Amino acid sequence: MLSEHRDMVAAKAFFRSAKLAIGIVPDQVAADGHVSYPQAIQANLGKPVEYRDSASKKNGLEQDHRGITGHIRCMRGFKSFASAERFCRSYDELRNHLRPCVRHNQHVDLLQKGGGFLLRQGELHDAAETVHEGI
Repeated sequence: MLSEHRDMVAAKAFFRSAKLAIGIVPDQVAADGHVSYPQAIQANLGKPVEYRDSASKKNGLEQDHRGITGHIRCMRGFKSFASAERFCRSYDELRNHLRPCVRHNQHVDLLQKGGGFLLRQGELHDAAETVHEGI
């Protein structure tokens, strides 16, 4: 979830959205130590949830969006929130489309992975050609 400001309102909205998306309340939450998180977690997830200030290497979410930070860095950041939102949404959609597995840590053999990638890449190529023809 991308928000224009990193504050209490954004933190509460994030944890509320995460709870709705997952459908369960976790036993613990690991995050980067922002001051708003403990209060937002308590307000949206309840008191029994343990909050852990976690280093980037151990936090799965930090590792998950590591790829996008490289793209942001080479573009010298975003000039507006709207362009950041557009780029992040497109990046996530493309990444999810090309991803070979449905679940985290799901085993997919190499032959399946390669064949599936080529199929999905072909779908993207066809879609791009259709858009290009319409311009």
